[in-house]
Amino acid sequence: MWSKVIQKHHNKSYSGEFILLGVSDHPRLELLLSSVVLIGYVMTLLGNTTIIIASCLDPRLQTPMYFFLSNLSFLDLCYTTSLGPQMLVNFWTKRKTISYVACAVQLYVSLGLGSTECVLLAAMAYDRYAAICQPLRYTTIMSHSVCSKMAGFSWVVGFSNSLVQSAMTLSLPLCGHNKIDHFFCEVPTLLRLSCVDTSVNEAELLVSSVVILLIPLSLIIISYCYIAIAILRIHSVEGRRKAFNTCASHFTVVSLFYGSAIFSYLQPPSNYSHDQGKMMSLFYTMVAPMLNPLIYTLRNKEFHRAVKRVMKRVIIL
Repeated sequence: MWSKVIQKHHNKSYSGEFILLGVSDHPRLELLLSSVVLIGYVMTLLGNTTIIIASCLDPRLQTPMYFFLSNLSFLDLCYTTSLGPQMLVNFWTKRKTISYVACAVQLYVSLGLGSTECVLLAAMAYDRYAAICQPLRYTTIMSHSVCSKMAGFSWVVGFSNSLVQSAMTLSLPLCGHNKIDHFFCEVPTLLRLSCVDTSVNEAELLVSSVVILLIPLSLIIISYCYIAIAILRIHSVEGRRKAFNTCASHFTVVSLFYGSAIFSYLQPPSNYSHDQGKMMSLFYTMVAPMLNPLIYTLRNKEFHRAVKRVMKRVIIL
């Protein structure tokens, strides 16, 4: 299918490469952003890798919550890797180009991972709902089989959405337009390059964004409404605090990710502010994945103890 899309693109426009403009007209800002991306990428690698290793090696962390957290960490690792290195290369070189095939792959992979994260965050909210609202049935509701199916469903939905979006976007004729006013290949920016009417694509993007963004977000909000009611029914202050702490991290991550993604995708590309859109996309692709491990583990004493146990085992070996 991809070969047909690429061939169609070549027939209608050109067979070459794209120029990623980014903020090349502001050298100082470019230097600052390159530092942000580099620091964010390194911290994302370290933080998320630590979560994955600890969750796999420590038996006490082999619970549904850490199973989903490991999936989220793996997603963030792949997501930043699909975009970060290319951005750094463009920041550090004068030739800010990307081949058409590389752009198509970057678009498909990054959009698939981002869409998967939307659905996975909803699955994580349901896990917190089951833990607080159905504590006696929690292990039955969130069995390993159920968790695996929910995670698998997230990946299938995410990459199915990306396949449709990418195919429709890459099939548009560009008529020689190859300057992308962005840091990477993204649907709204590629739609602006087309020399034909993109109203159908914009409508499809809006519908897809509603399905991938707003439906999972609605399920998350419903879950947290039930969670809030359950917490208010807890009589002890200590019990309320513990229940609140188990959800606060996830709620913060949801707010950061969905807030920036909704700003970027739930508006017509024709109304898309170039500068605001670029900064917002940089936030949800590089900054948010860096913050996620910190949000989940900074005050998590259980995770800190698990890391110490894993480190002791590694040192002994």
